[in-house]
Amino acid sequence: MRLWHNPASPFARKVRIVAREMGLERGIEEMSIMVSPVKPHADLARENPLVKIPALTTPDLGTLYDSDVICEYLDSLHKGAALFPRAGPERWRELRLQALGDGILEAAVLMRYENAVRPKELQWGDWVGGQFTKARAGLDALERECGGWGDRFNIGQITAACVCGYLDFRFADEKWRATHPALEKWFAKISQRPSVKATVPQ
Repeated sequence: MRLWHNPASPFARKVRIVAREMGLERGIEEMSIMVSPVKPHADLARENPLVKIPALTTPDLGTLYDSDVICEYLDSLHKGAALFPRAGPERWRELRLQALGDGILEAAVLMRYENAVRPKELQWGDWVGGQFTKARAGLDALERECGGWGDRFNIGQITAACVCGYLDFRFADEKWRATHPALEKWFAKISQRPSVKATVPQ
């Protein structure tokens, strides 16, 4: 299999963590590429019409895209404990937590594009402020919930780890730890997992 990704992408990191948690990383060639919202990557476009990362080229299903789809596919390839609970209330709790983390990351990536890619004279401060409001509200929700996670590291917690790591990487001035002590404590512990340490964004 081939994973089209960029080490800076939090959504690609989620896939890379899942692959390592499942012991599948040796069977995946990680193809690091640069992507731009204004200059589509020609090779990636042939694999993913949306020209977005991550995308996973598989031997039997063609190319899968969207990190949620790729992660659940990888979770189906092993016989260990499932990162996506198969049924029941626990599955919906994990999917909701994943959606919360994805929403924070989507807002953060949009802010990153606005500040780093859009010409300064065209940047919209109120729009960036609206995205920060979403991200901060999402962090507040993670702060309330993380005390009940225990040692679980399913897809919801993996996504939350990617949230914390991406904020450290791209928005260090936000100082999210100052107002989210429980989440800070959880992230410090989870950051020692080999899968998390091996995928720190570059």
